[in-house]
Amino acid sequence: MINTEYIRSLNANYERMALGEKPEEKRYQYCMISRGGIKGLLPCSLRYIDGNAYLYYDITSRQNIAQLFDKKVINRQWLTDFLWSMRRVRQEMSRFLLEESNIVWFPNHIYQDLEKNDFYFIYIPYCRQETGFHELLEYLIEHIDYQDEEMVEYLYKAYEQYETAGEVYLQQKIYEDAECLRISGIDPTEHTKEEMIQQKTEDILPAEEKIENKREENRTTGEKKSLFALWENRKKKEKQERENYSRNLQLTMNGYAVAEETAYEEEDMGRTVYMGEQSAMREIKHRLLTEEGSLIATLDQEAYTIGKKRGEADLVLEDLSISRLHARIVKEEDGYYLEDMNSTNGTFKNGLRMQPYEKRKLEEGDEITFGKRTLIYR
Repeated sequence: MINTEYIRSLNANYERMALGEKPEEKRYQYCMISRGGIKGLLPCSLRYIDGNAYLYYDITSRQNIAQLFDKKVINRQWLTDFLWSMRRVRQEMSRFLLEESNIVWFPNHIYQDLEKNDFYFIYIPYCRQETGFHELLEYLIEHIDYQDEEMVEYLYKAYEQYETAGEVYLQQKIYEDAECLRISGIDPTEHTKEEMIQQKTEDILPAEEKIENKREENRTTGEKKSLFALWENRKKKEKQERENYSRNLQLTMNGYAVAEETAYEEEDMGRTVYMGEQSAMREIKHRLLTEEGSLIATLDQEAYTIGKKRGEADLVLEDLSISRLHARIVKEEDGYYLEDMNSTNGTFKNGLRMQPYEKRKLEEGDEITFGKRTLIYR
């Protein structure tokens, strides 16, 4: 795992990585990433603080994909855009004679510009750490839309191929396999023509070649069955989780009914009866209010995103000082937490500015400021 921290300066936000030893900054890879201008790589600078060396990656106005898909699914269009961006940045590495294996693939270190829809990657010169492509594939499989069978099949196949071939699979084959994701539809007429040509070709094939084709067809079918078995298991698991949730909710509601209908004997009337603490209290709804007391939003979900990008933010604040995805409020076991989402103009809790992706627990009456907009948490 790559260890980094988030730093906010006056005009920019950075992901900073400490180097264990003093780097040879005149070596080729350090010179190349410091000069910048390589498409797909985050701008990077080498800095020294108290004798320690750090790489500073400029992440201003970008979101890491781990945060983007924390509570939503990945669709085919996004995955296609991401794969071609991944291909382009690897081609750039080859063009500038940089090692492709030094790109960091962990989802929380890959960034997207939501306005331009561009992706940006971290490059670590002479990297000797695990860079996380295996974890990236697992993350994509975990967050894809399982209604898209073709995308599911592609990703599971990519996972199996990478397990077998490793870095060789990333050279070209992963993108060739991904061509299936770019097909939006097939003309039935053209499809029929292709089938007719295929049938005529098969009719004149030697018997041995027909047998070999049949074996290949059976092998491919077996692979598909294996992949779809994984997919079906995932769907069954999700269905079971939904059923368990519904059952627990029903039991909780039944518990309320029993508590409300508790009967007492006549001899108990007139004296205080100790009820004990109820095991399941109805949750108090928390809200965001303006400074004047007007209701802006009720926090009734696990994560509540604040920003100015419609379709992405749960609470849209139309103000030039607000980032597209500015911050979010996340429900955890011990309460609600405020988290800055790498905003440009900052998120403040009671006047104290937060670091990018920093979390702070909210208390009733807290003053939250997003850019120039201030809300009260109740």
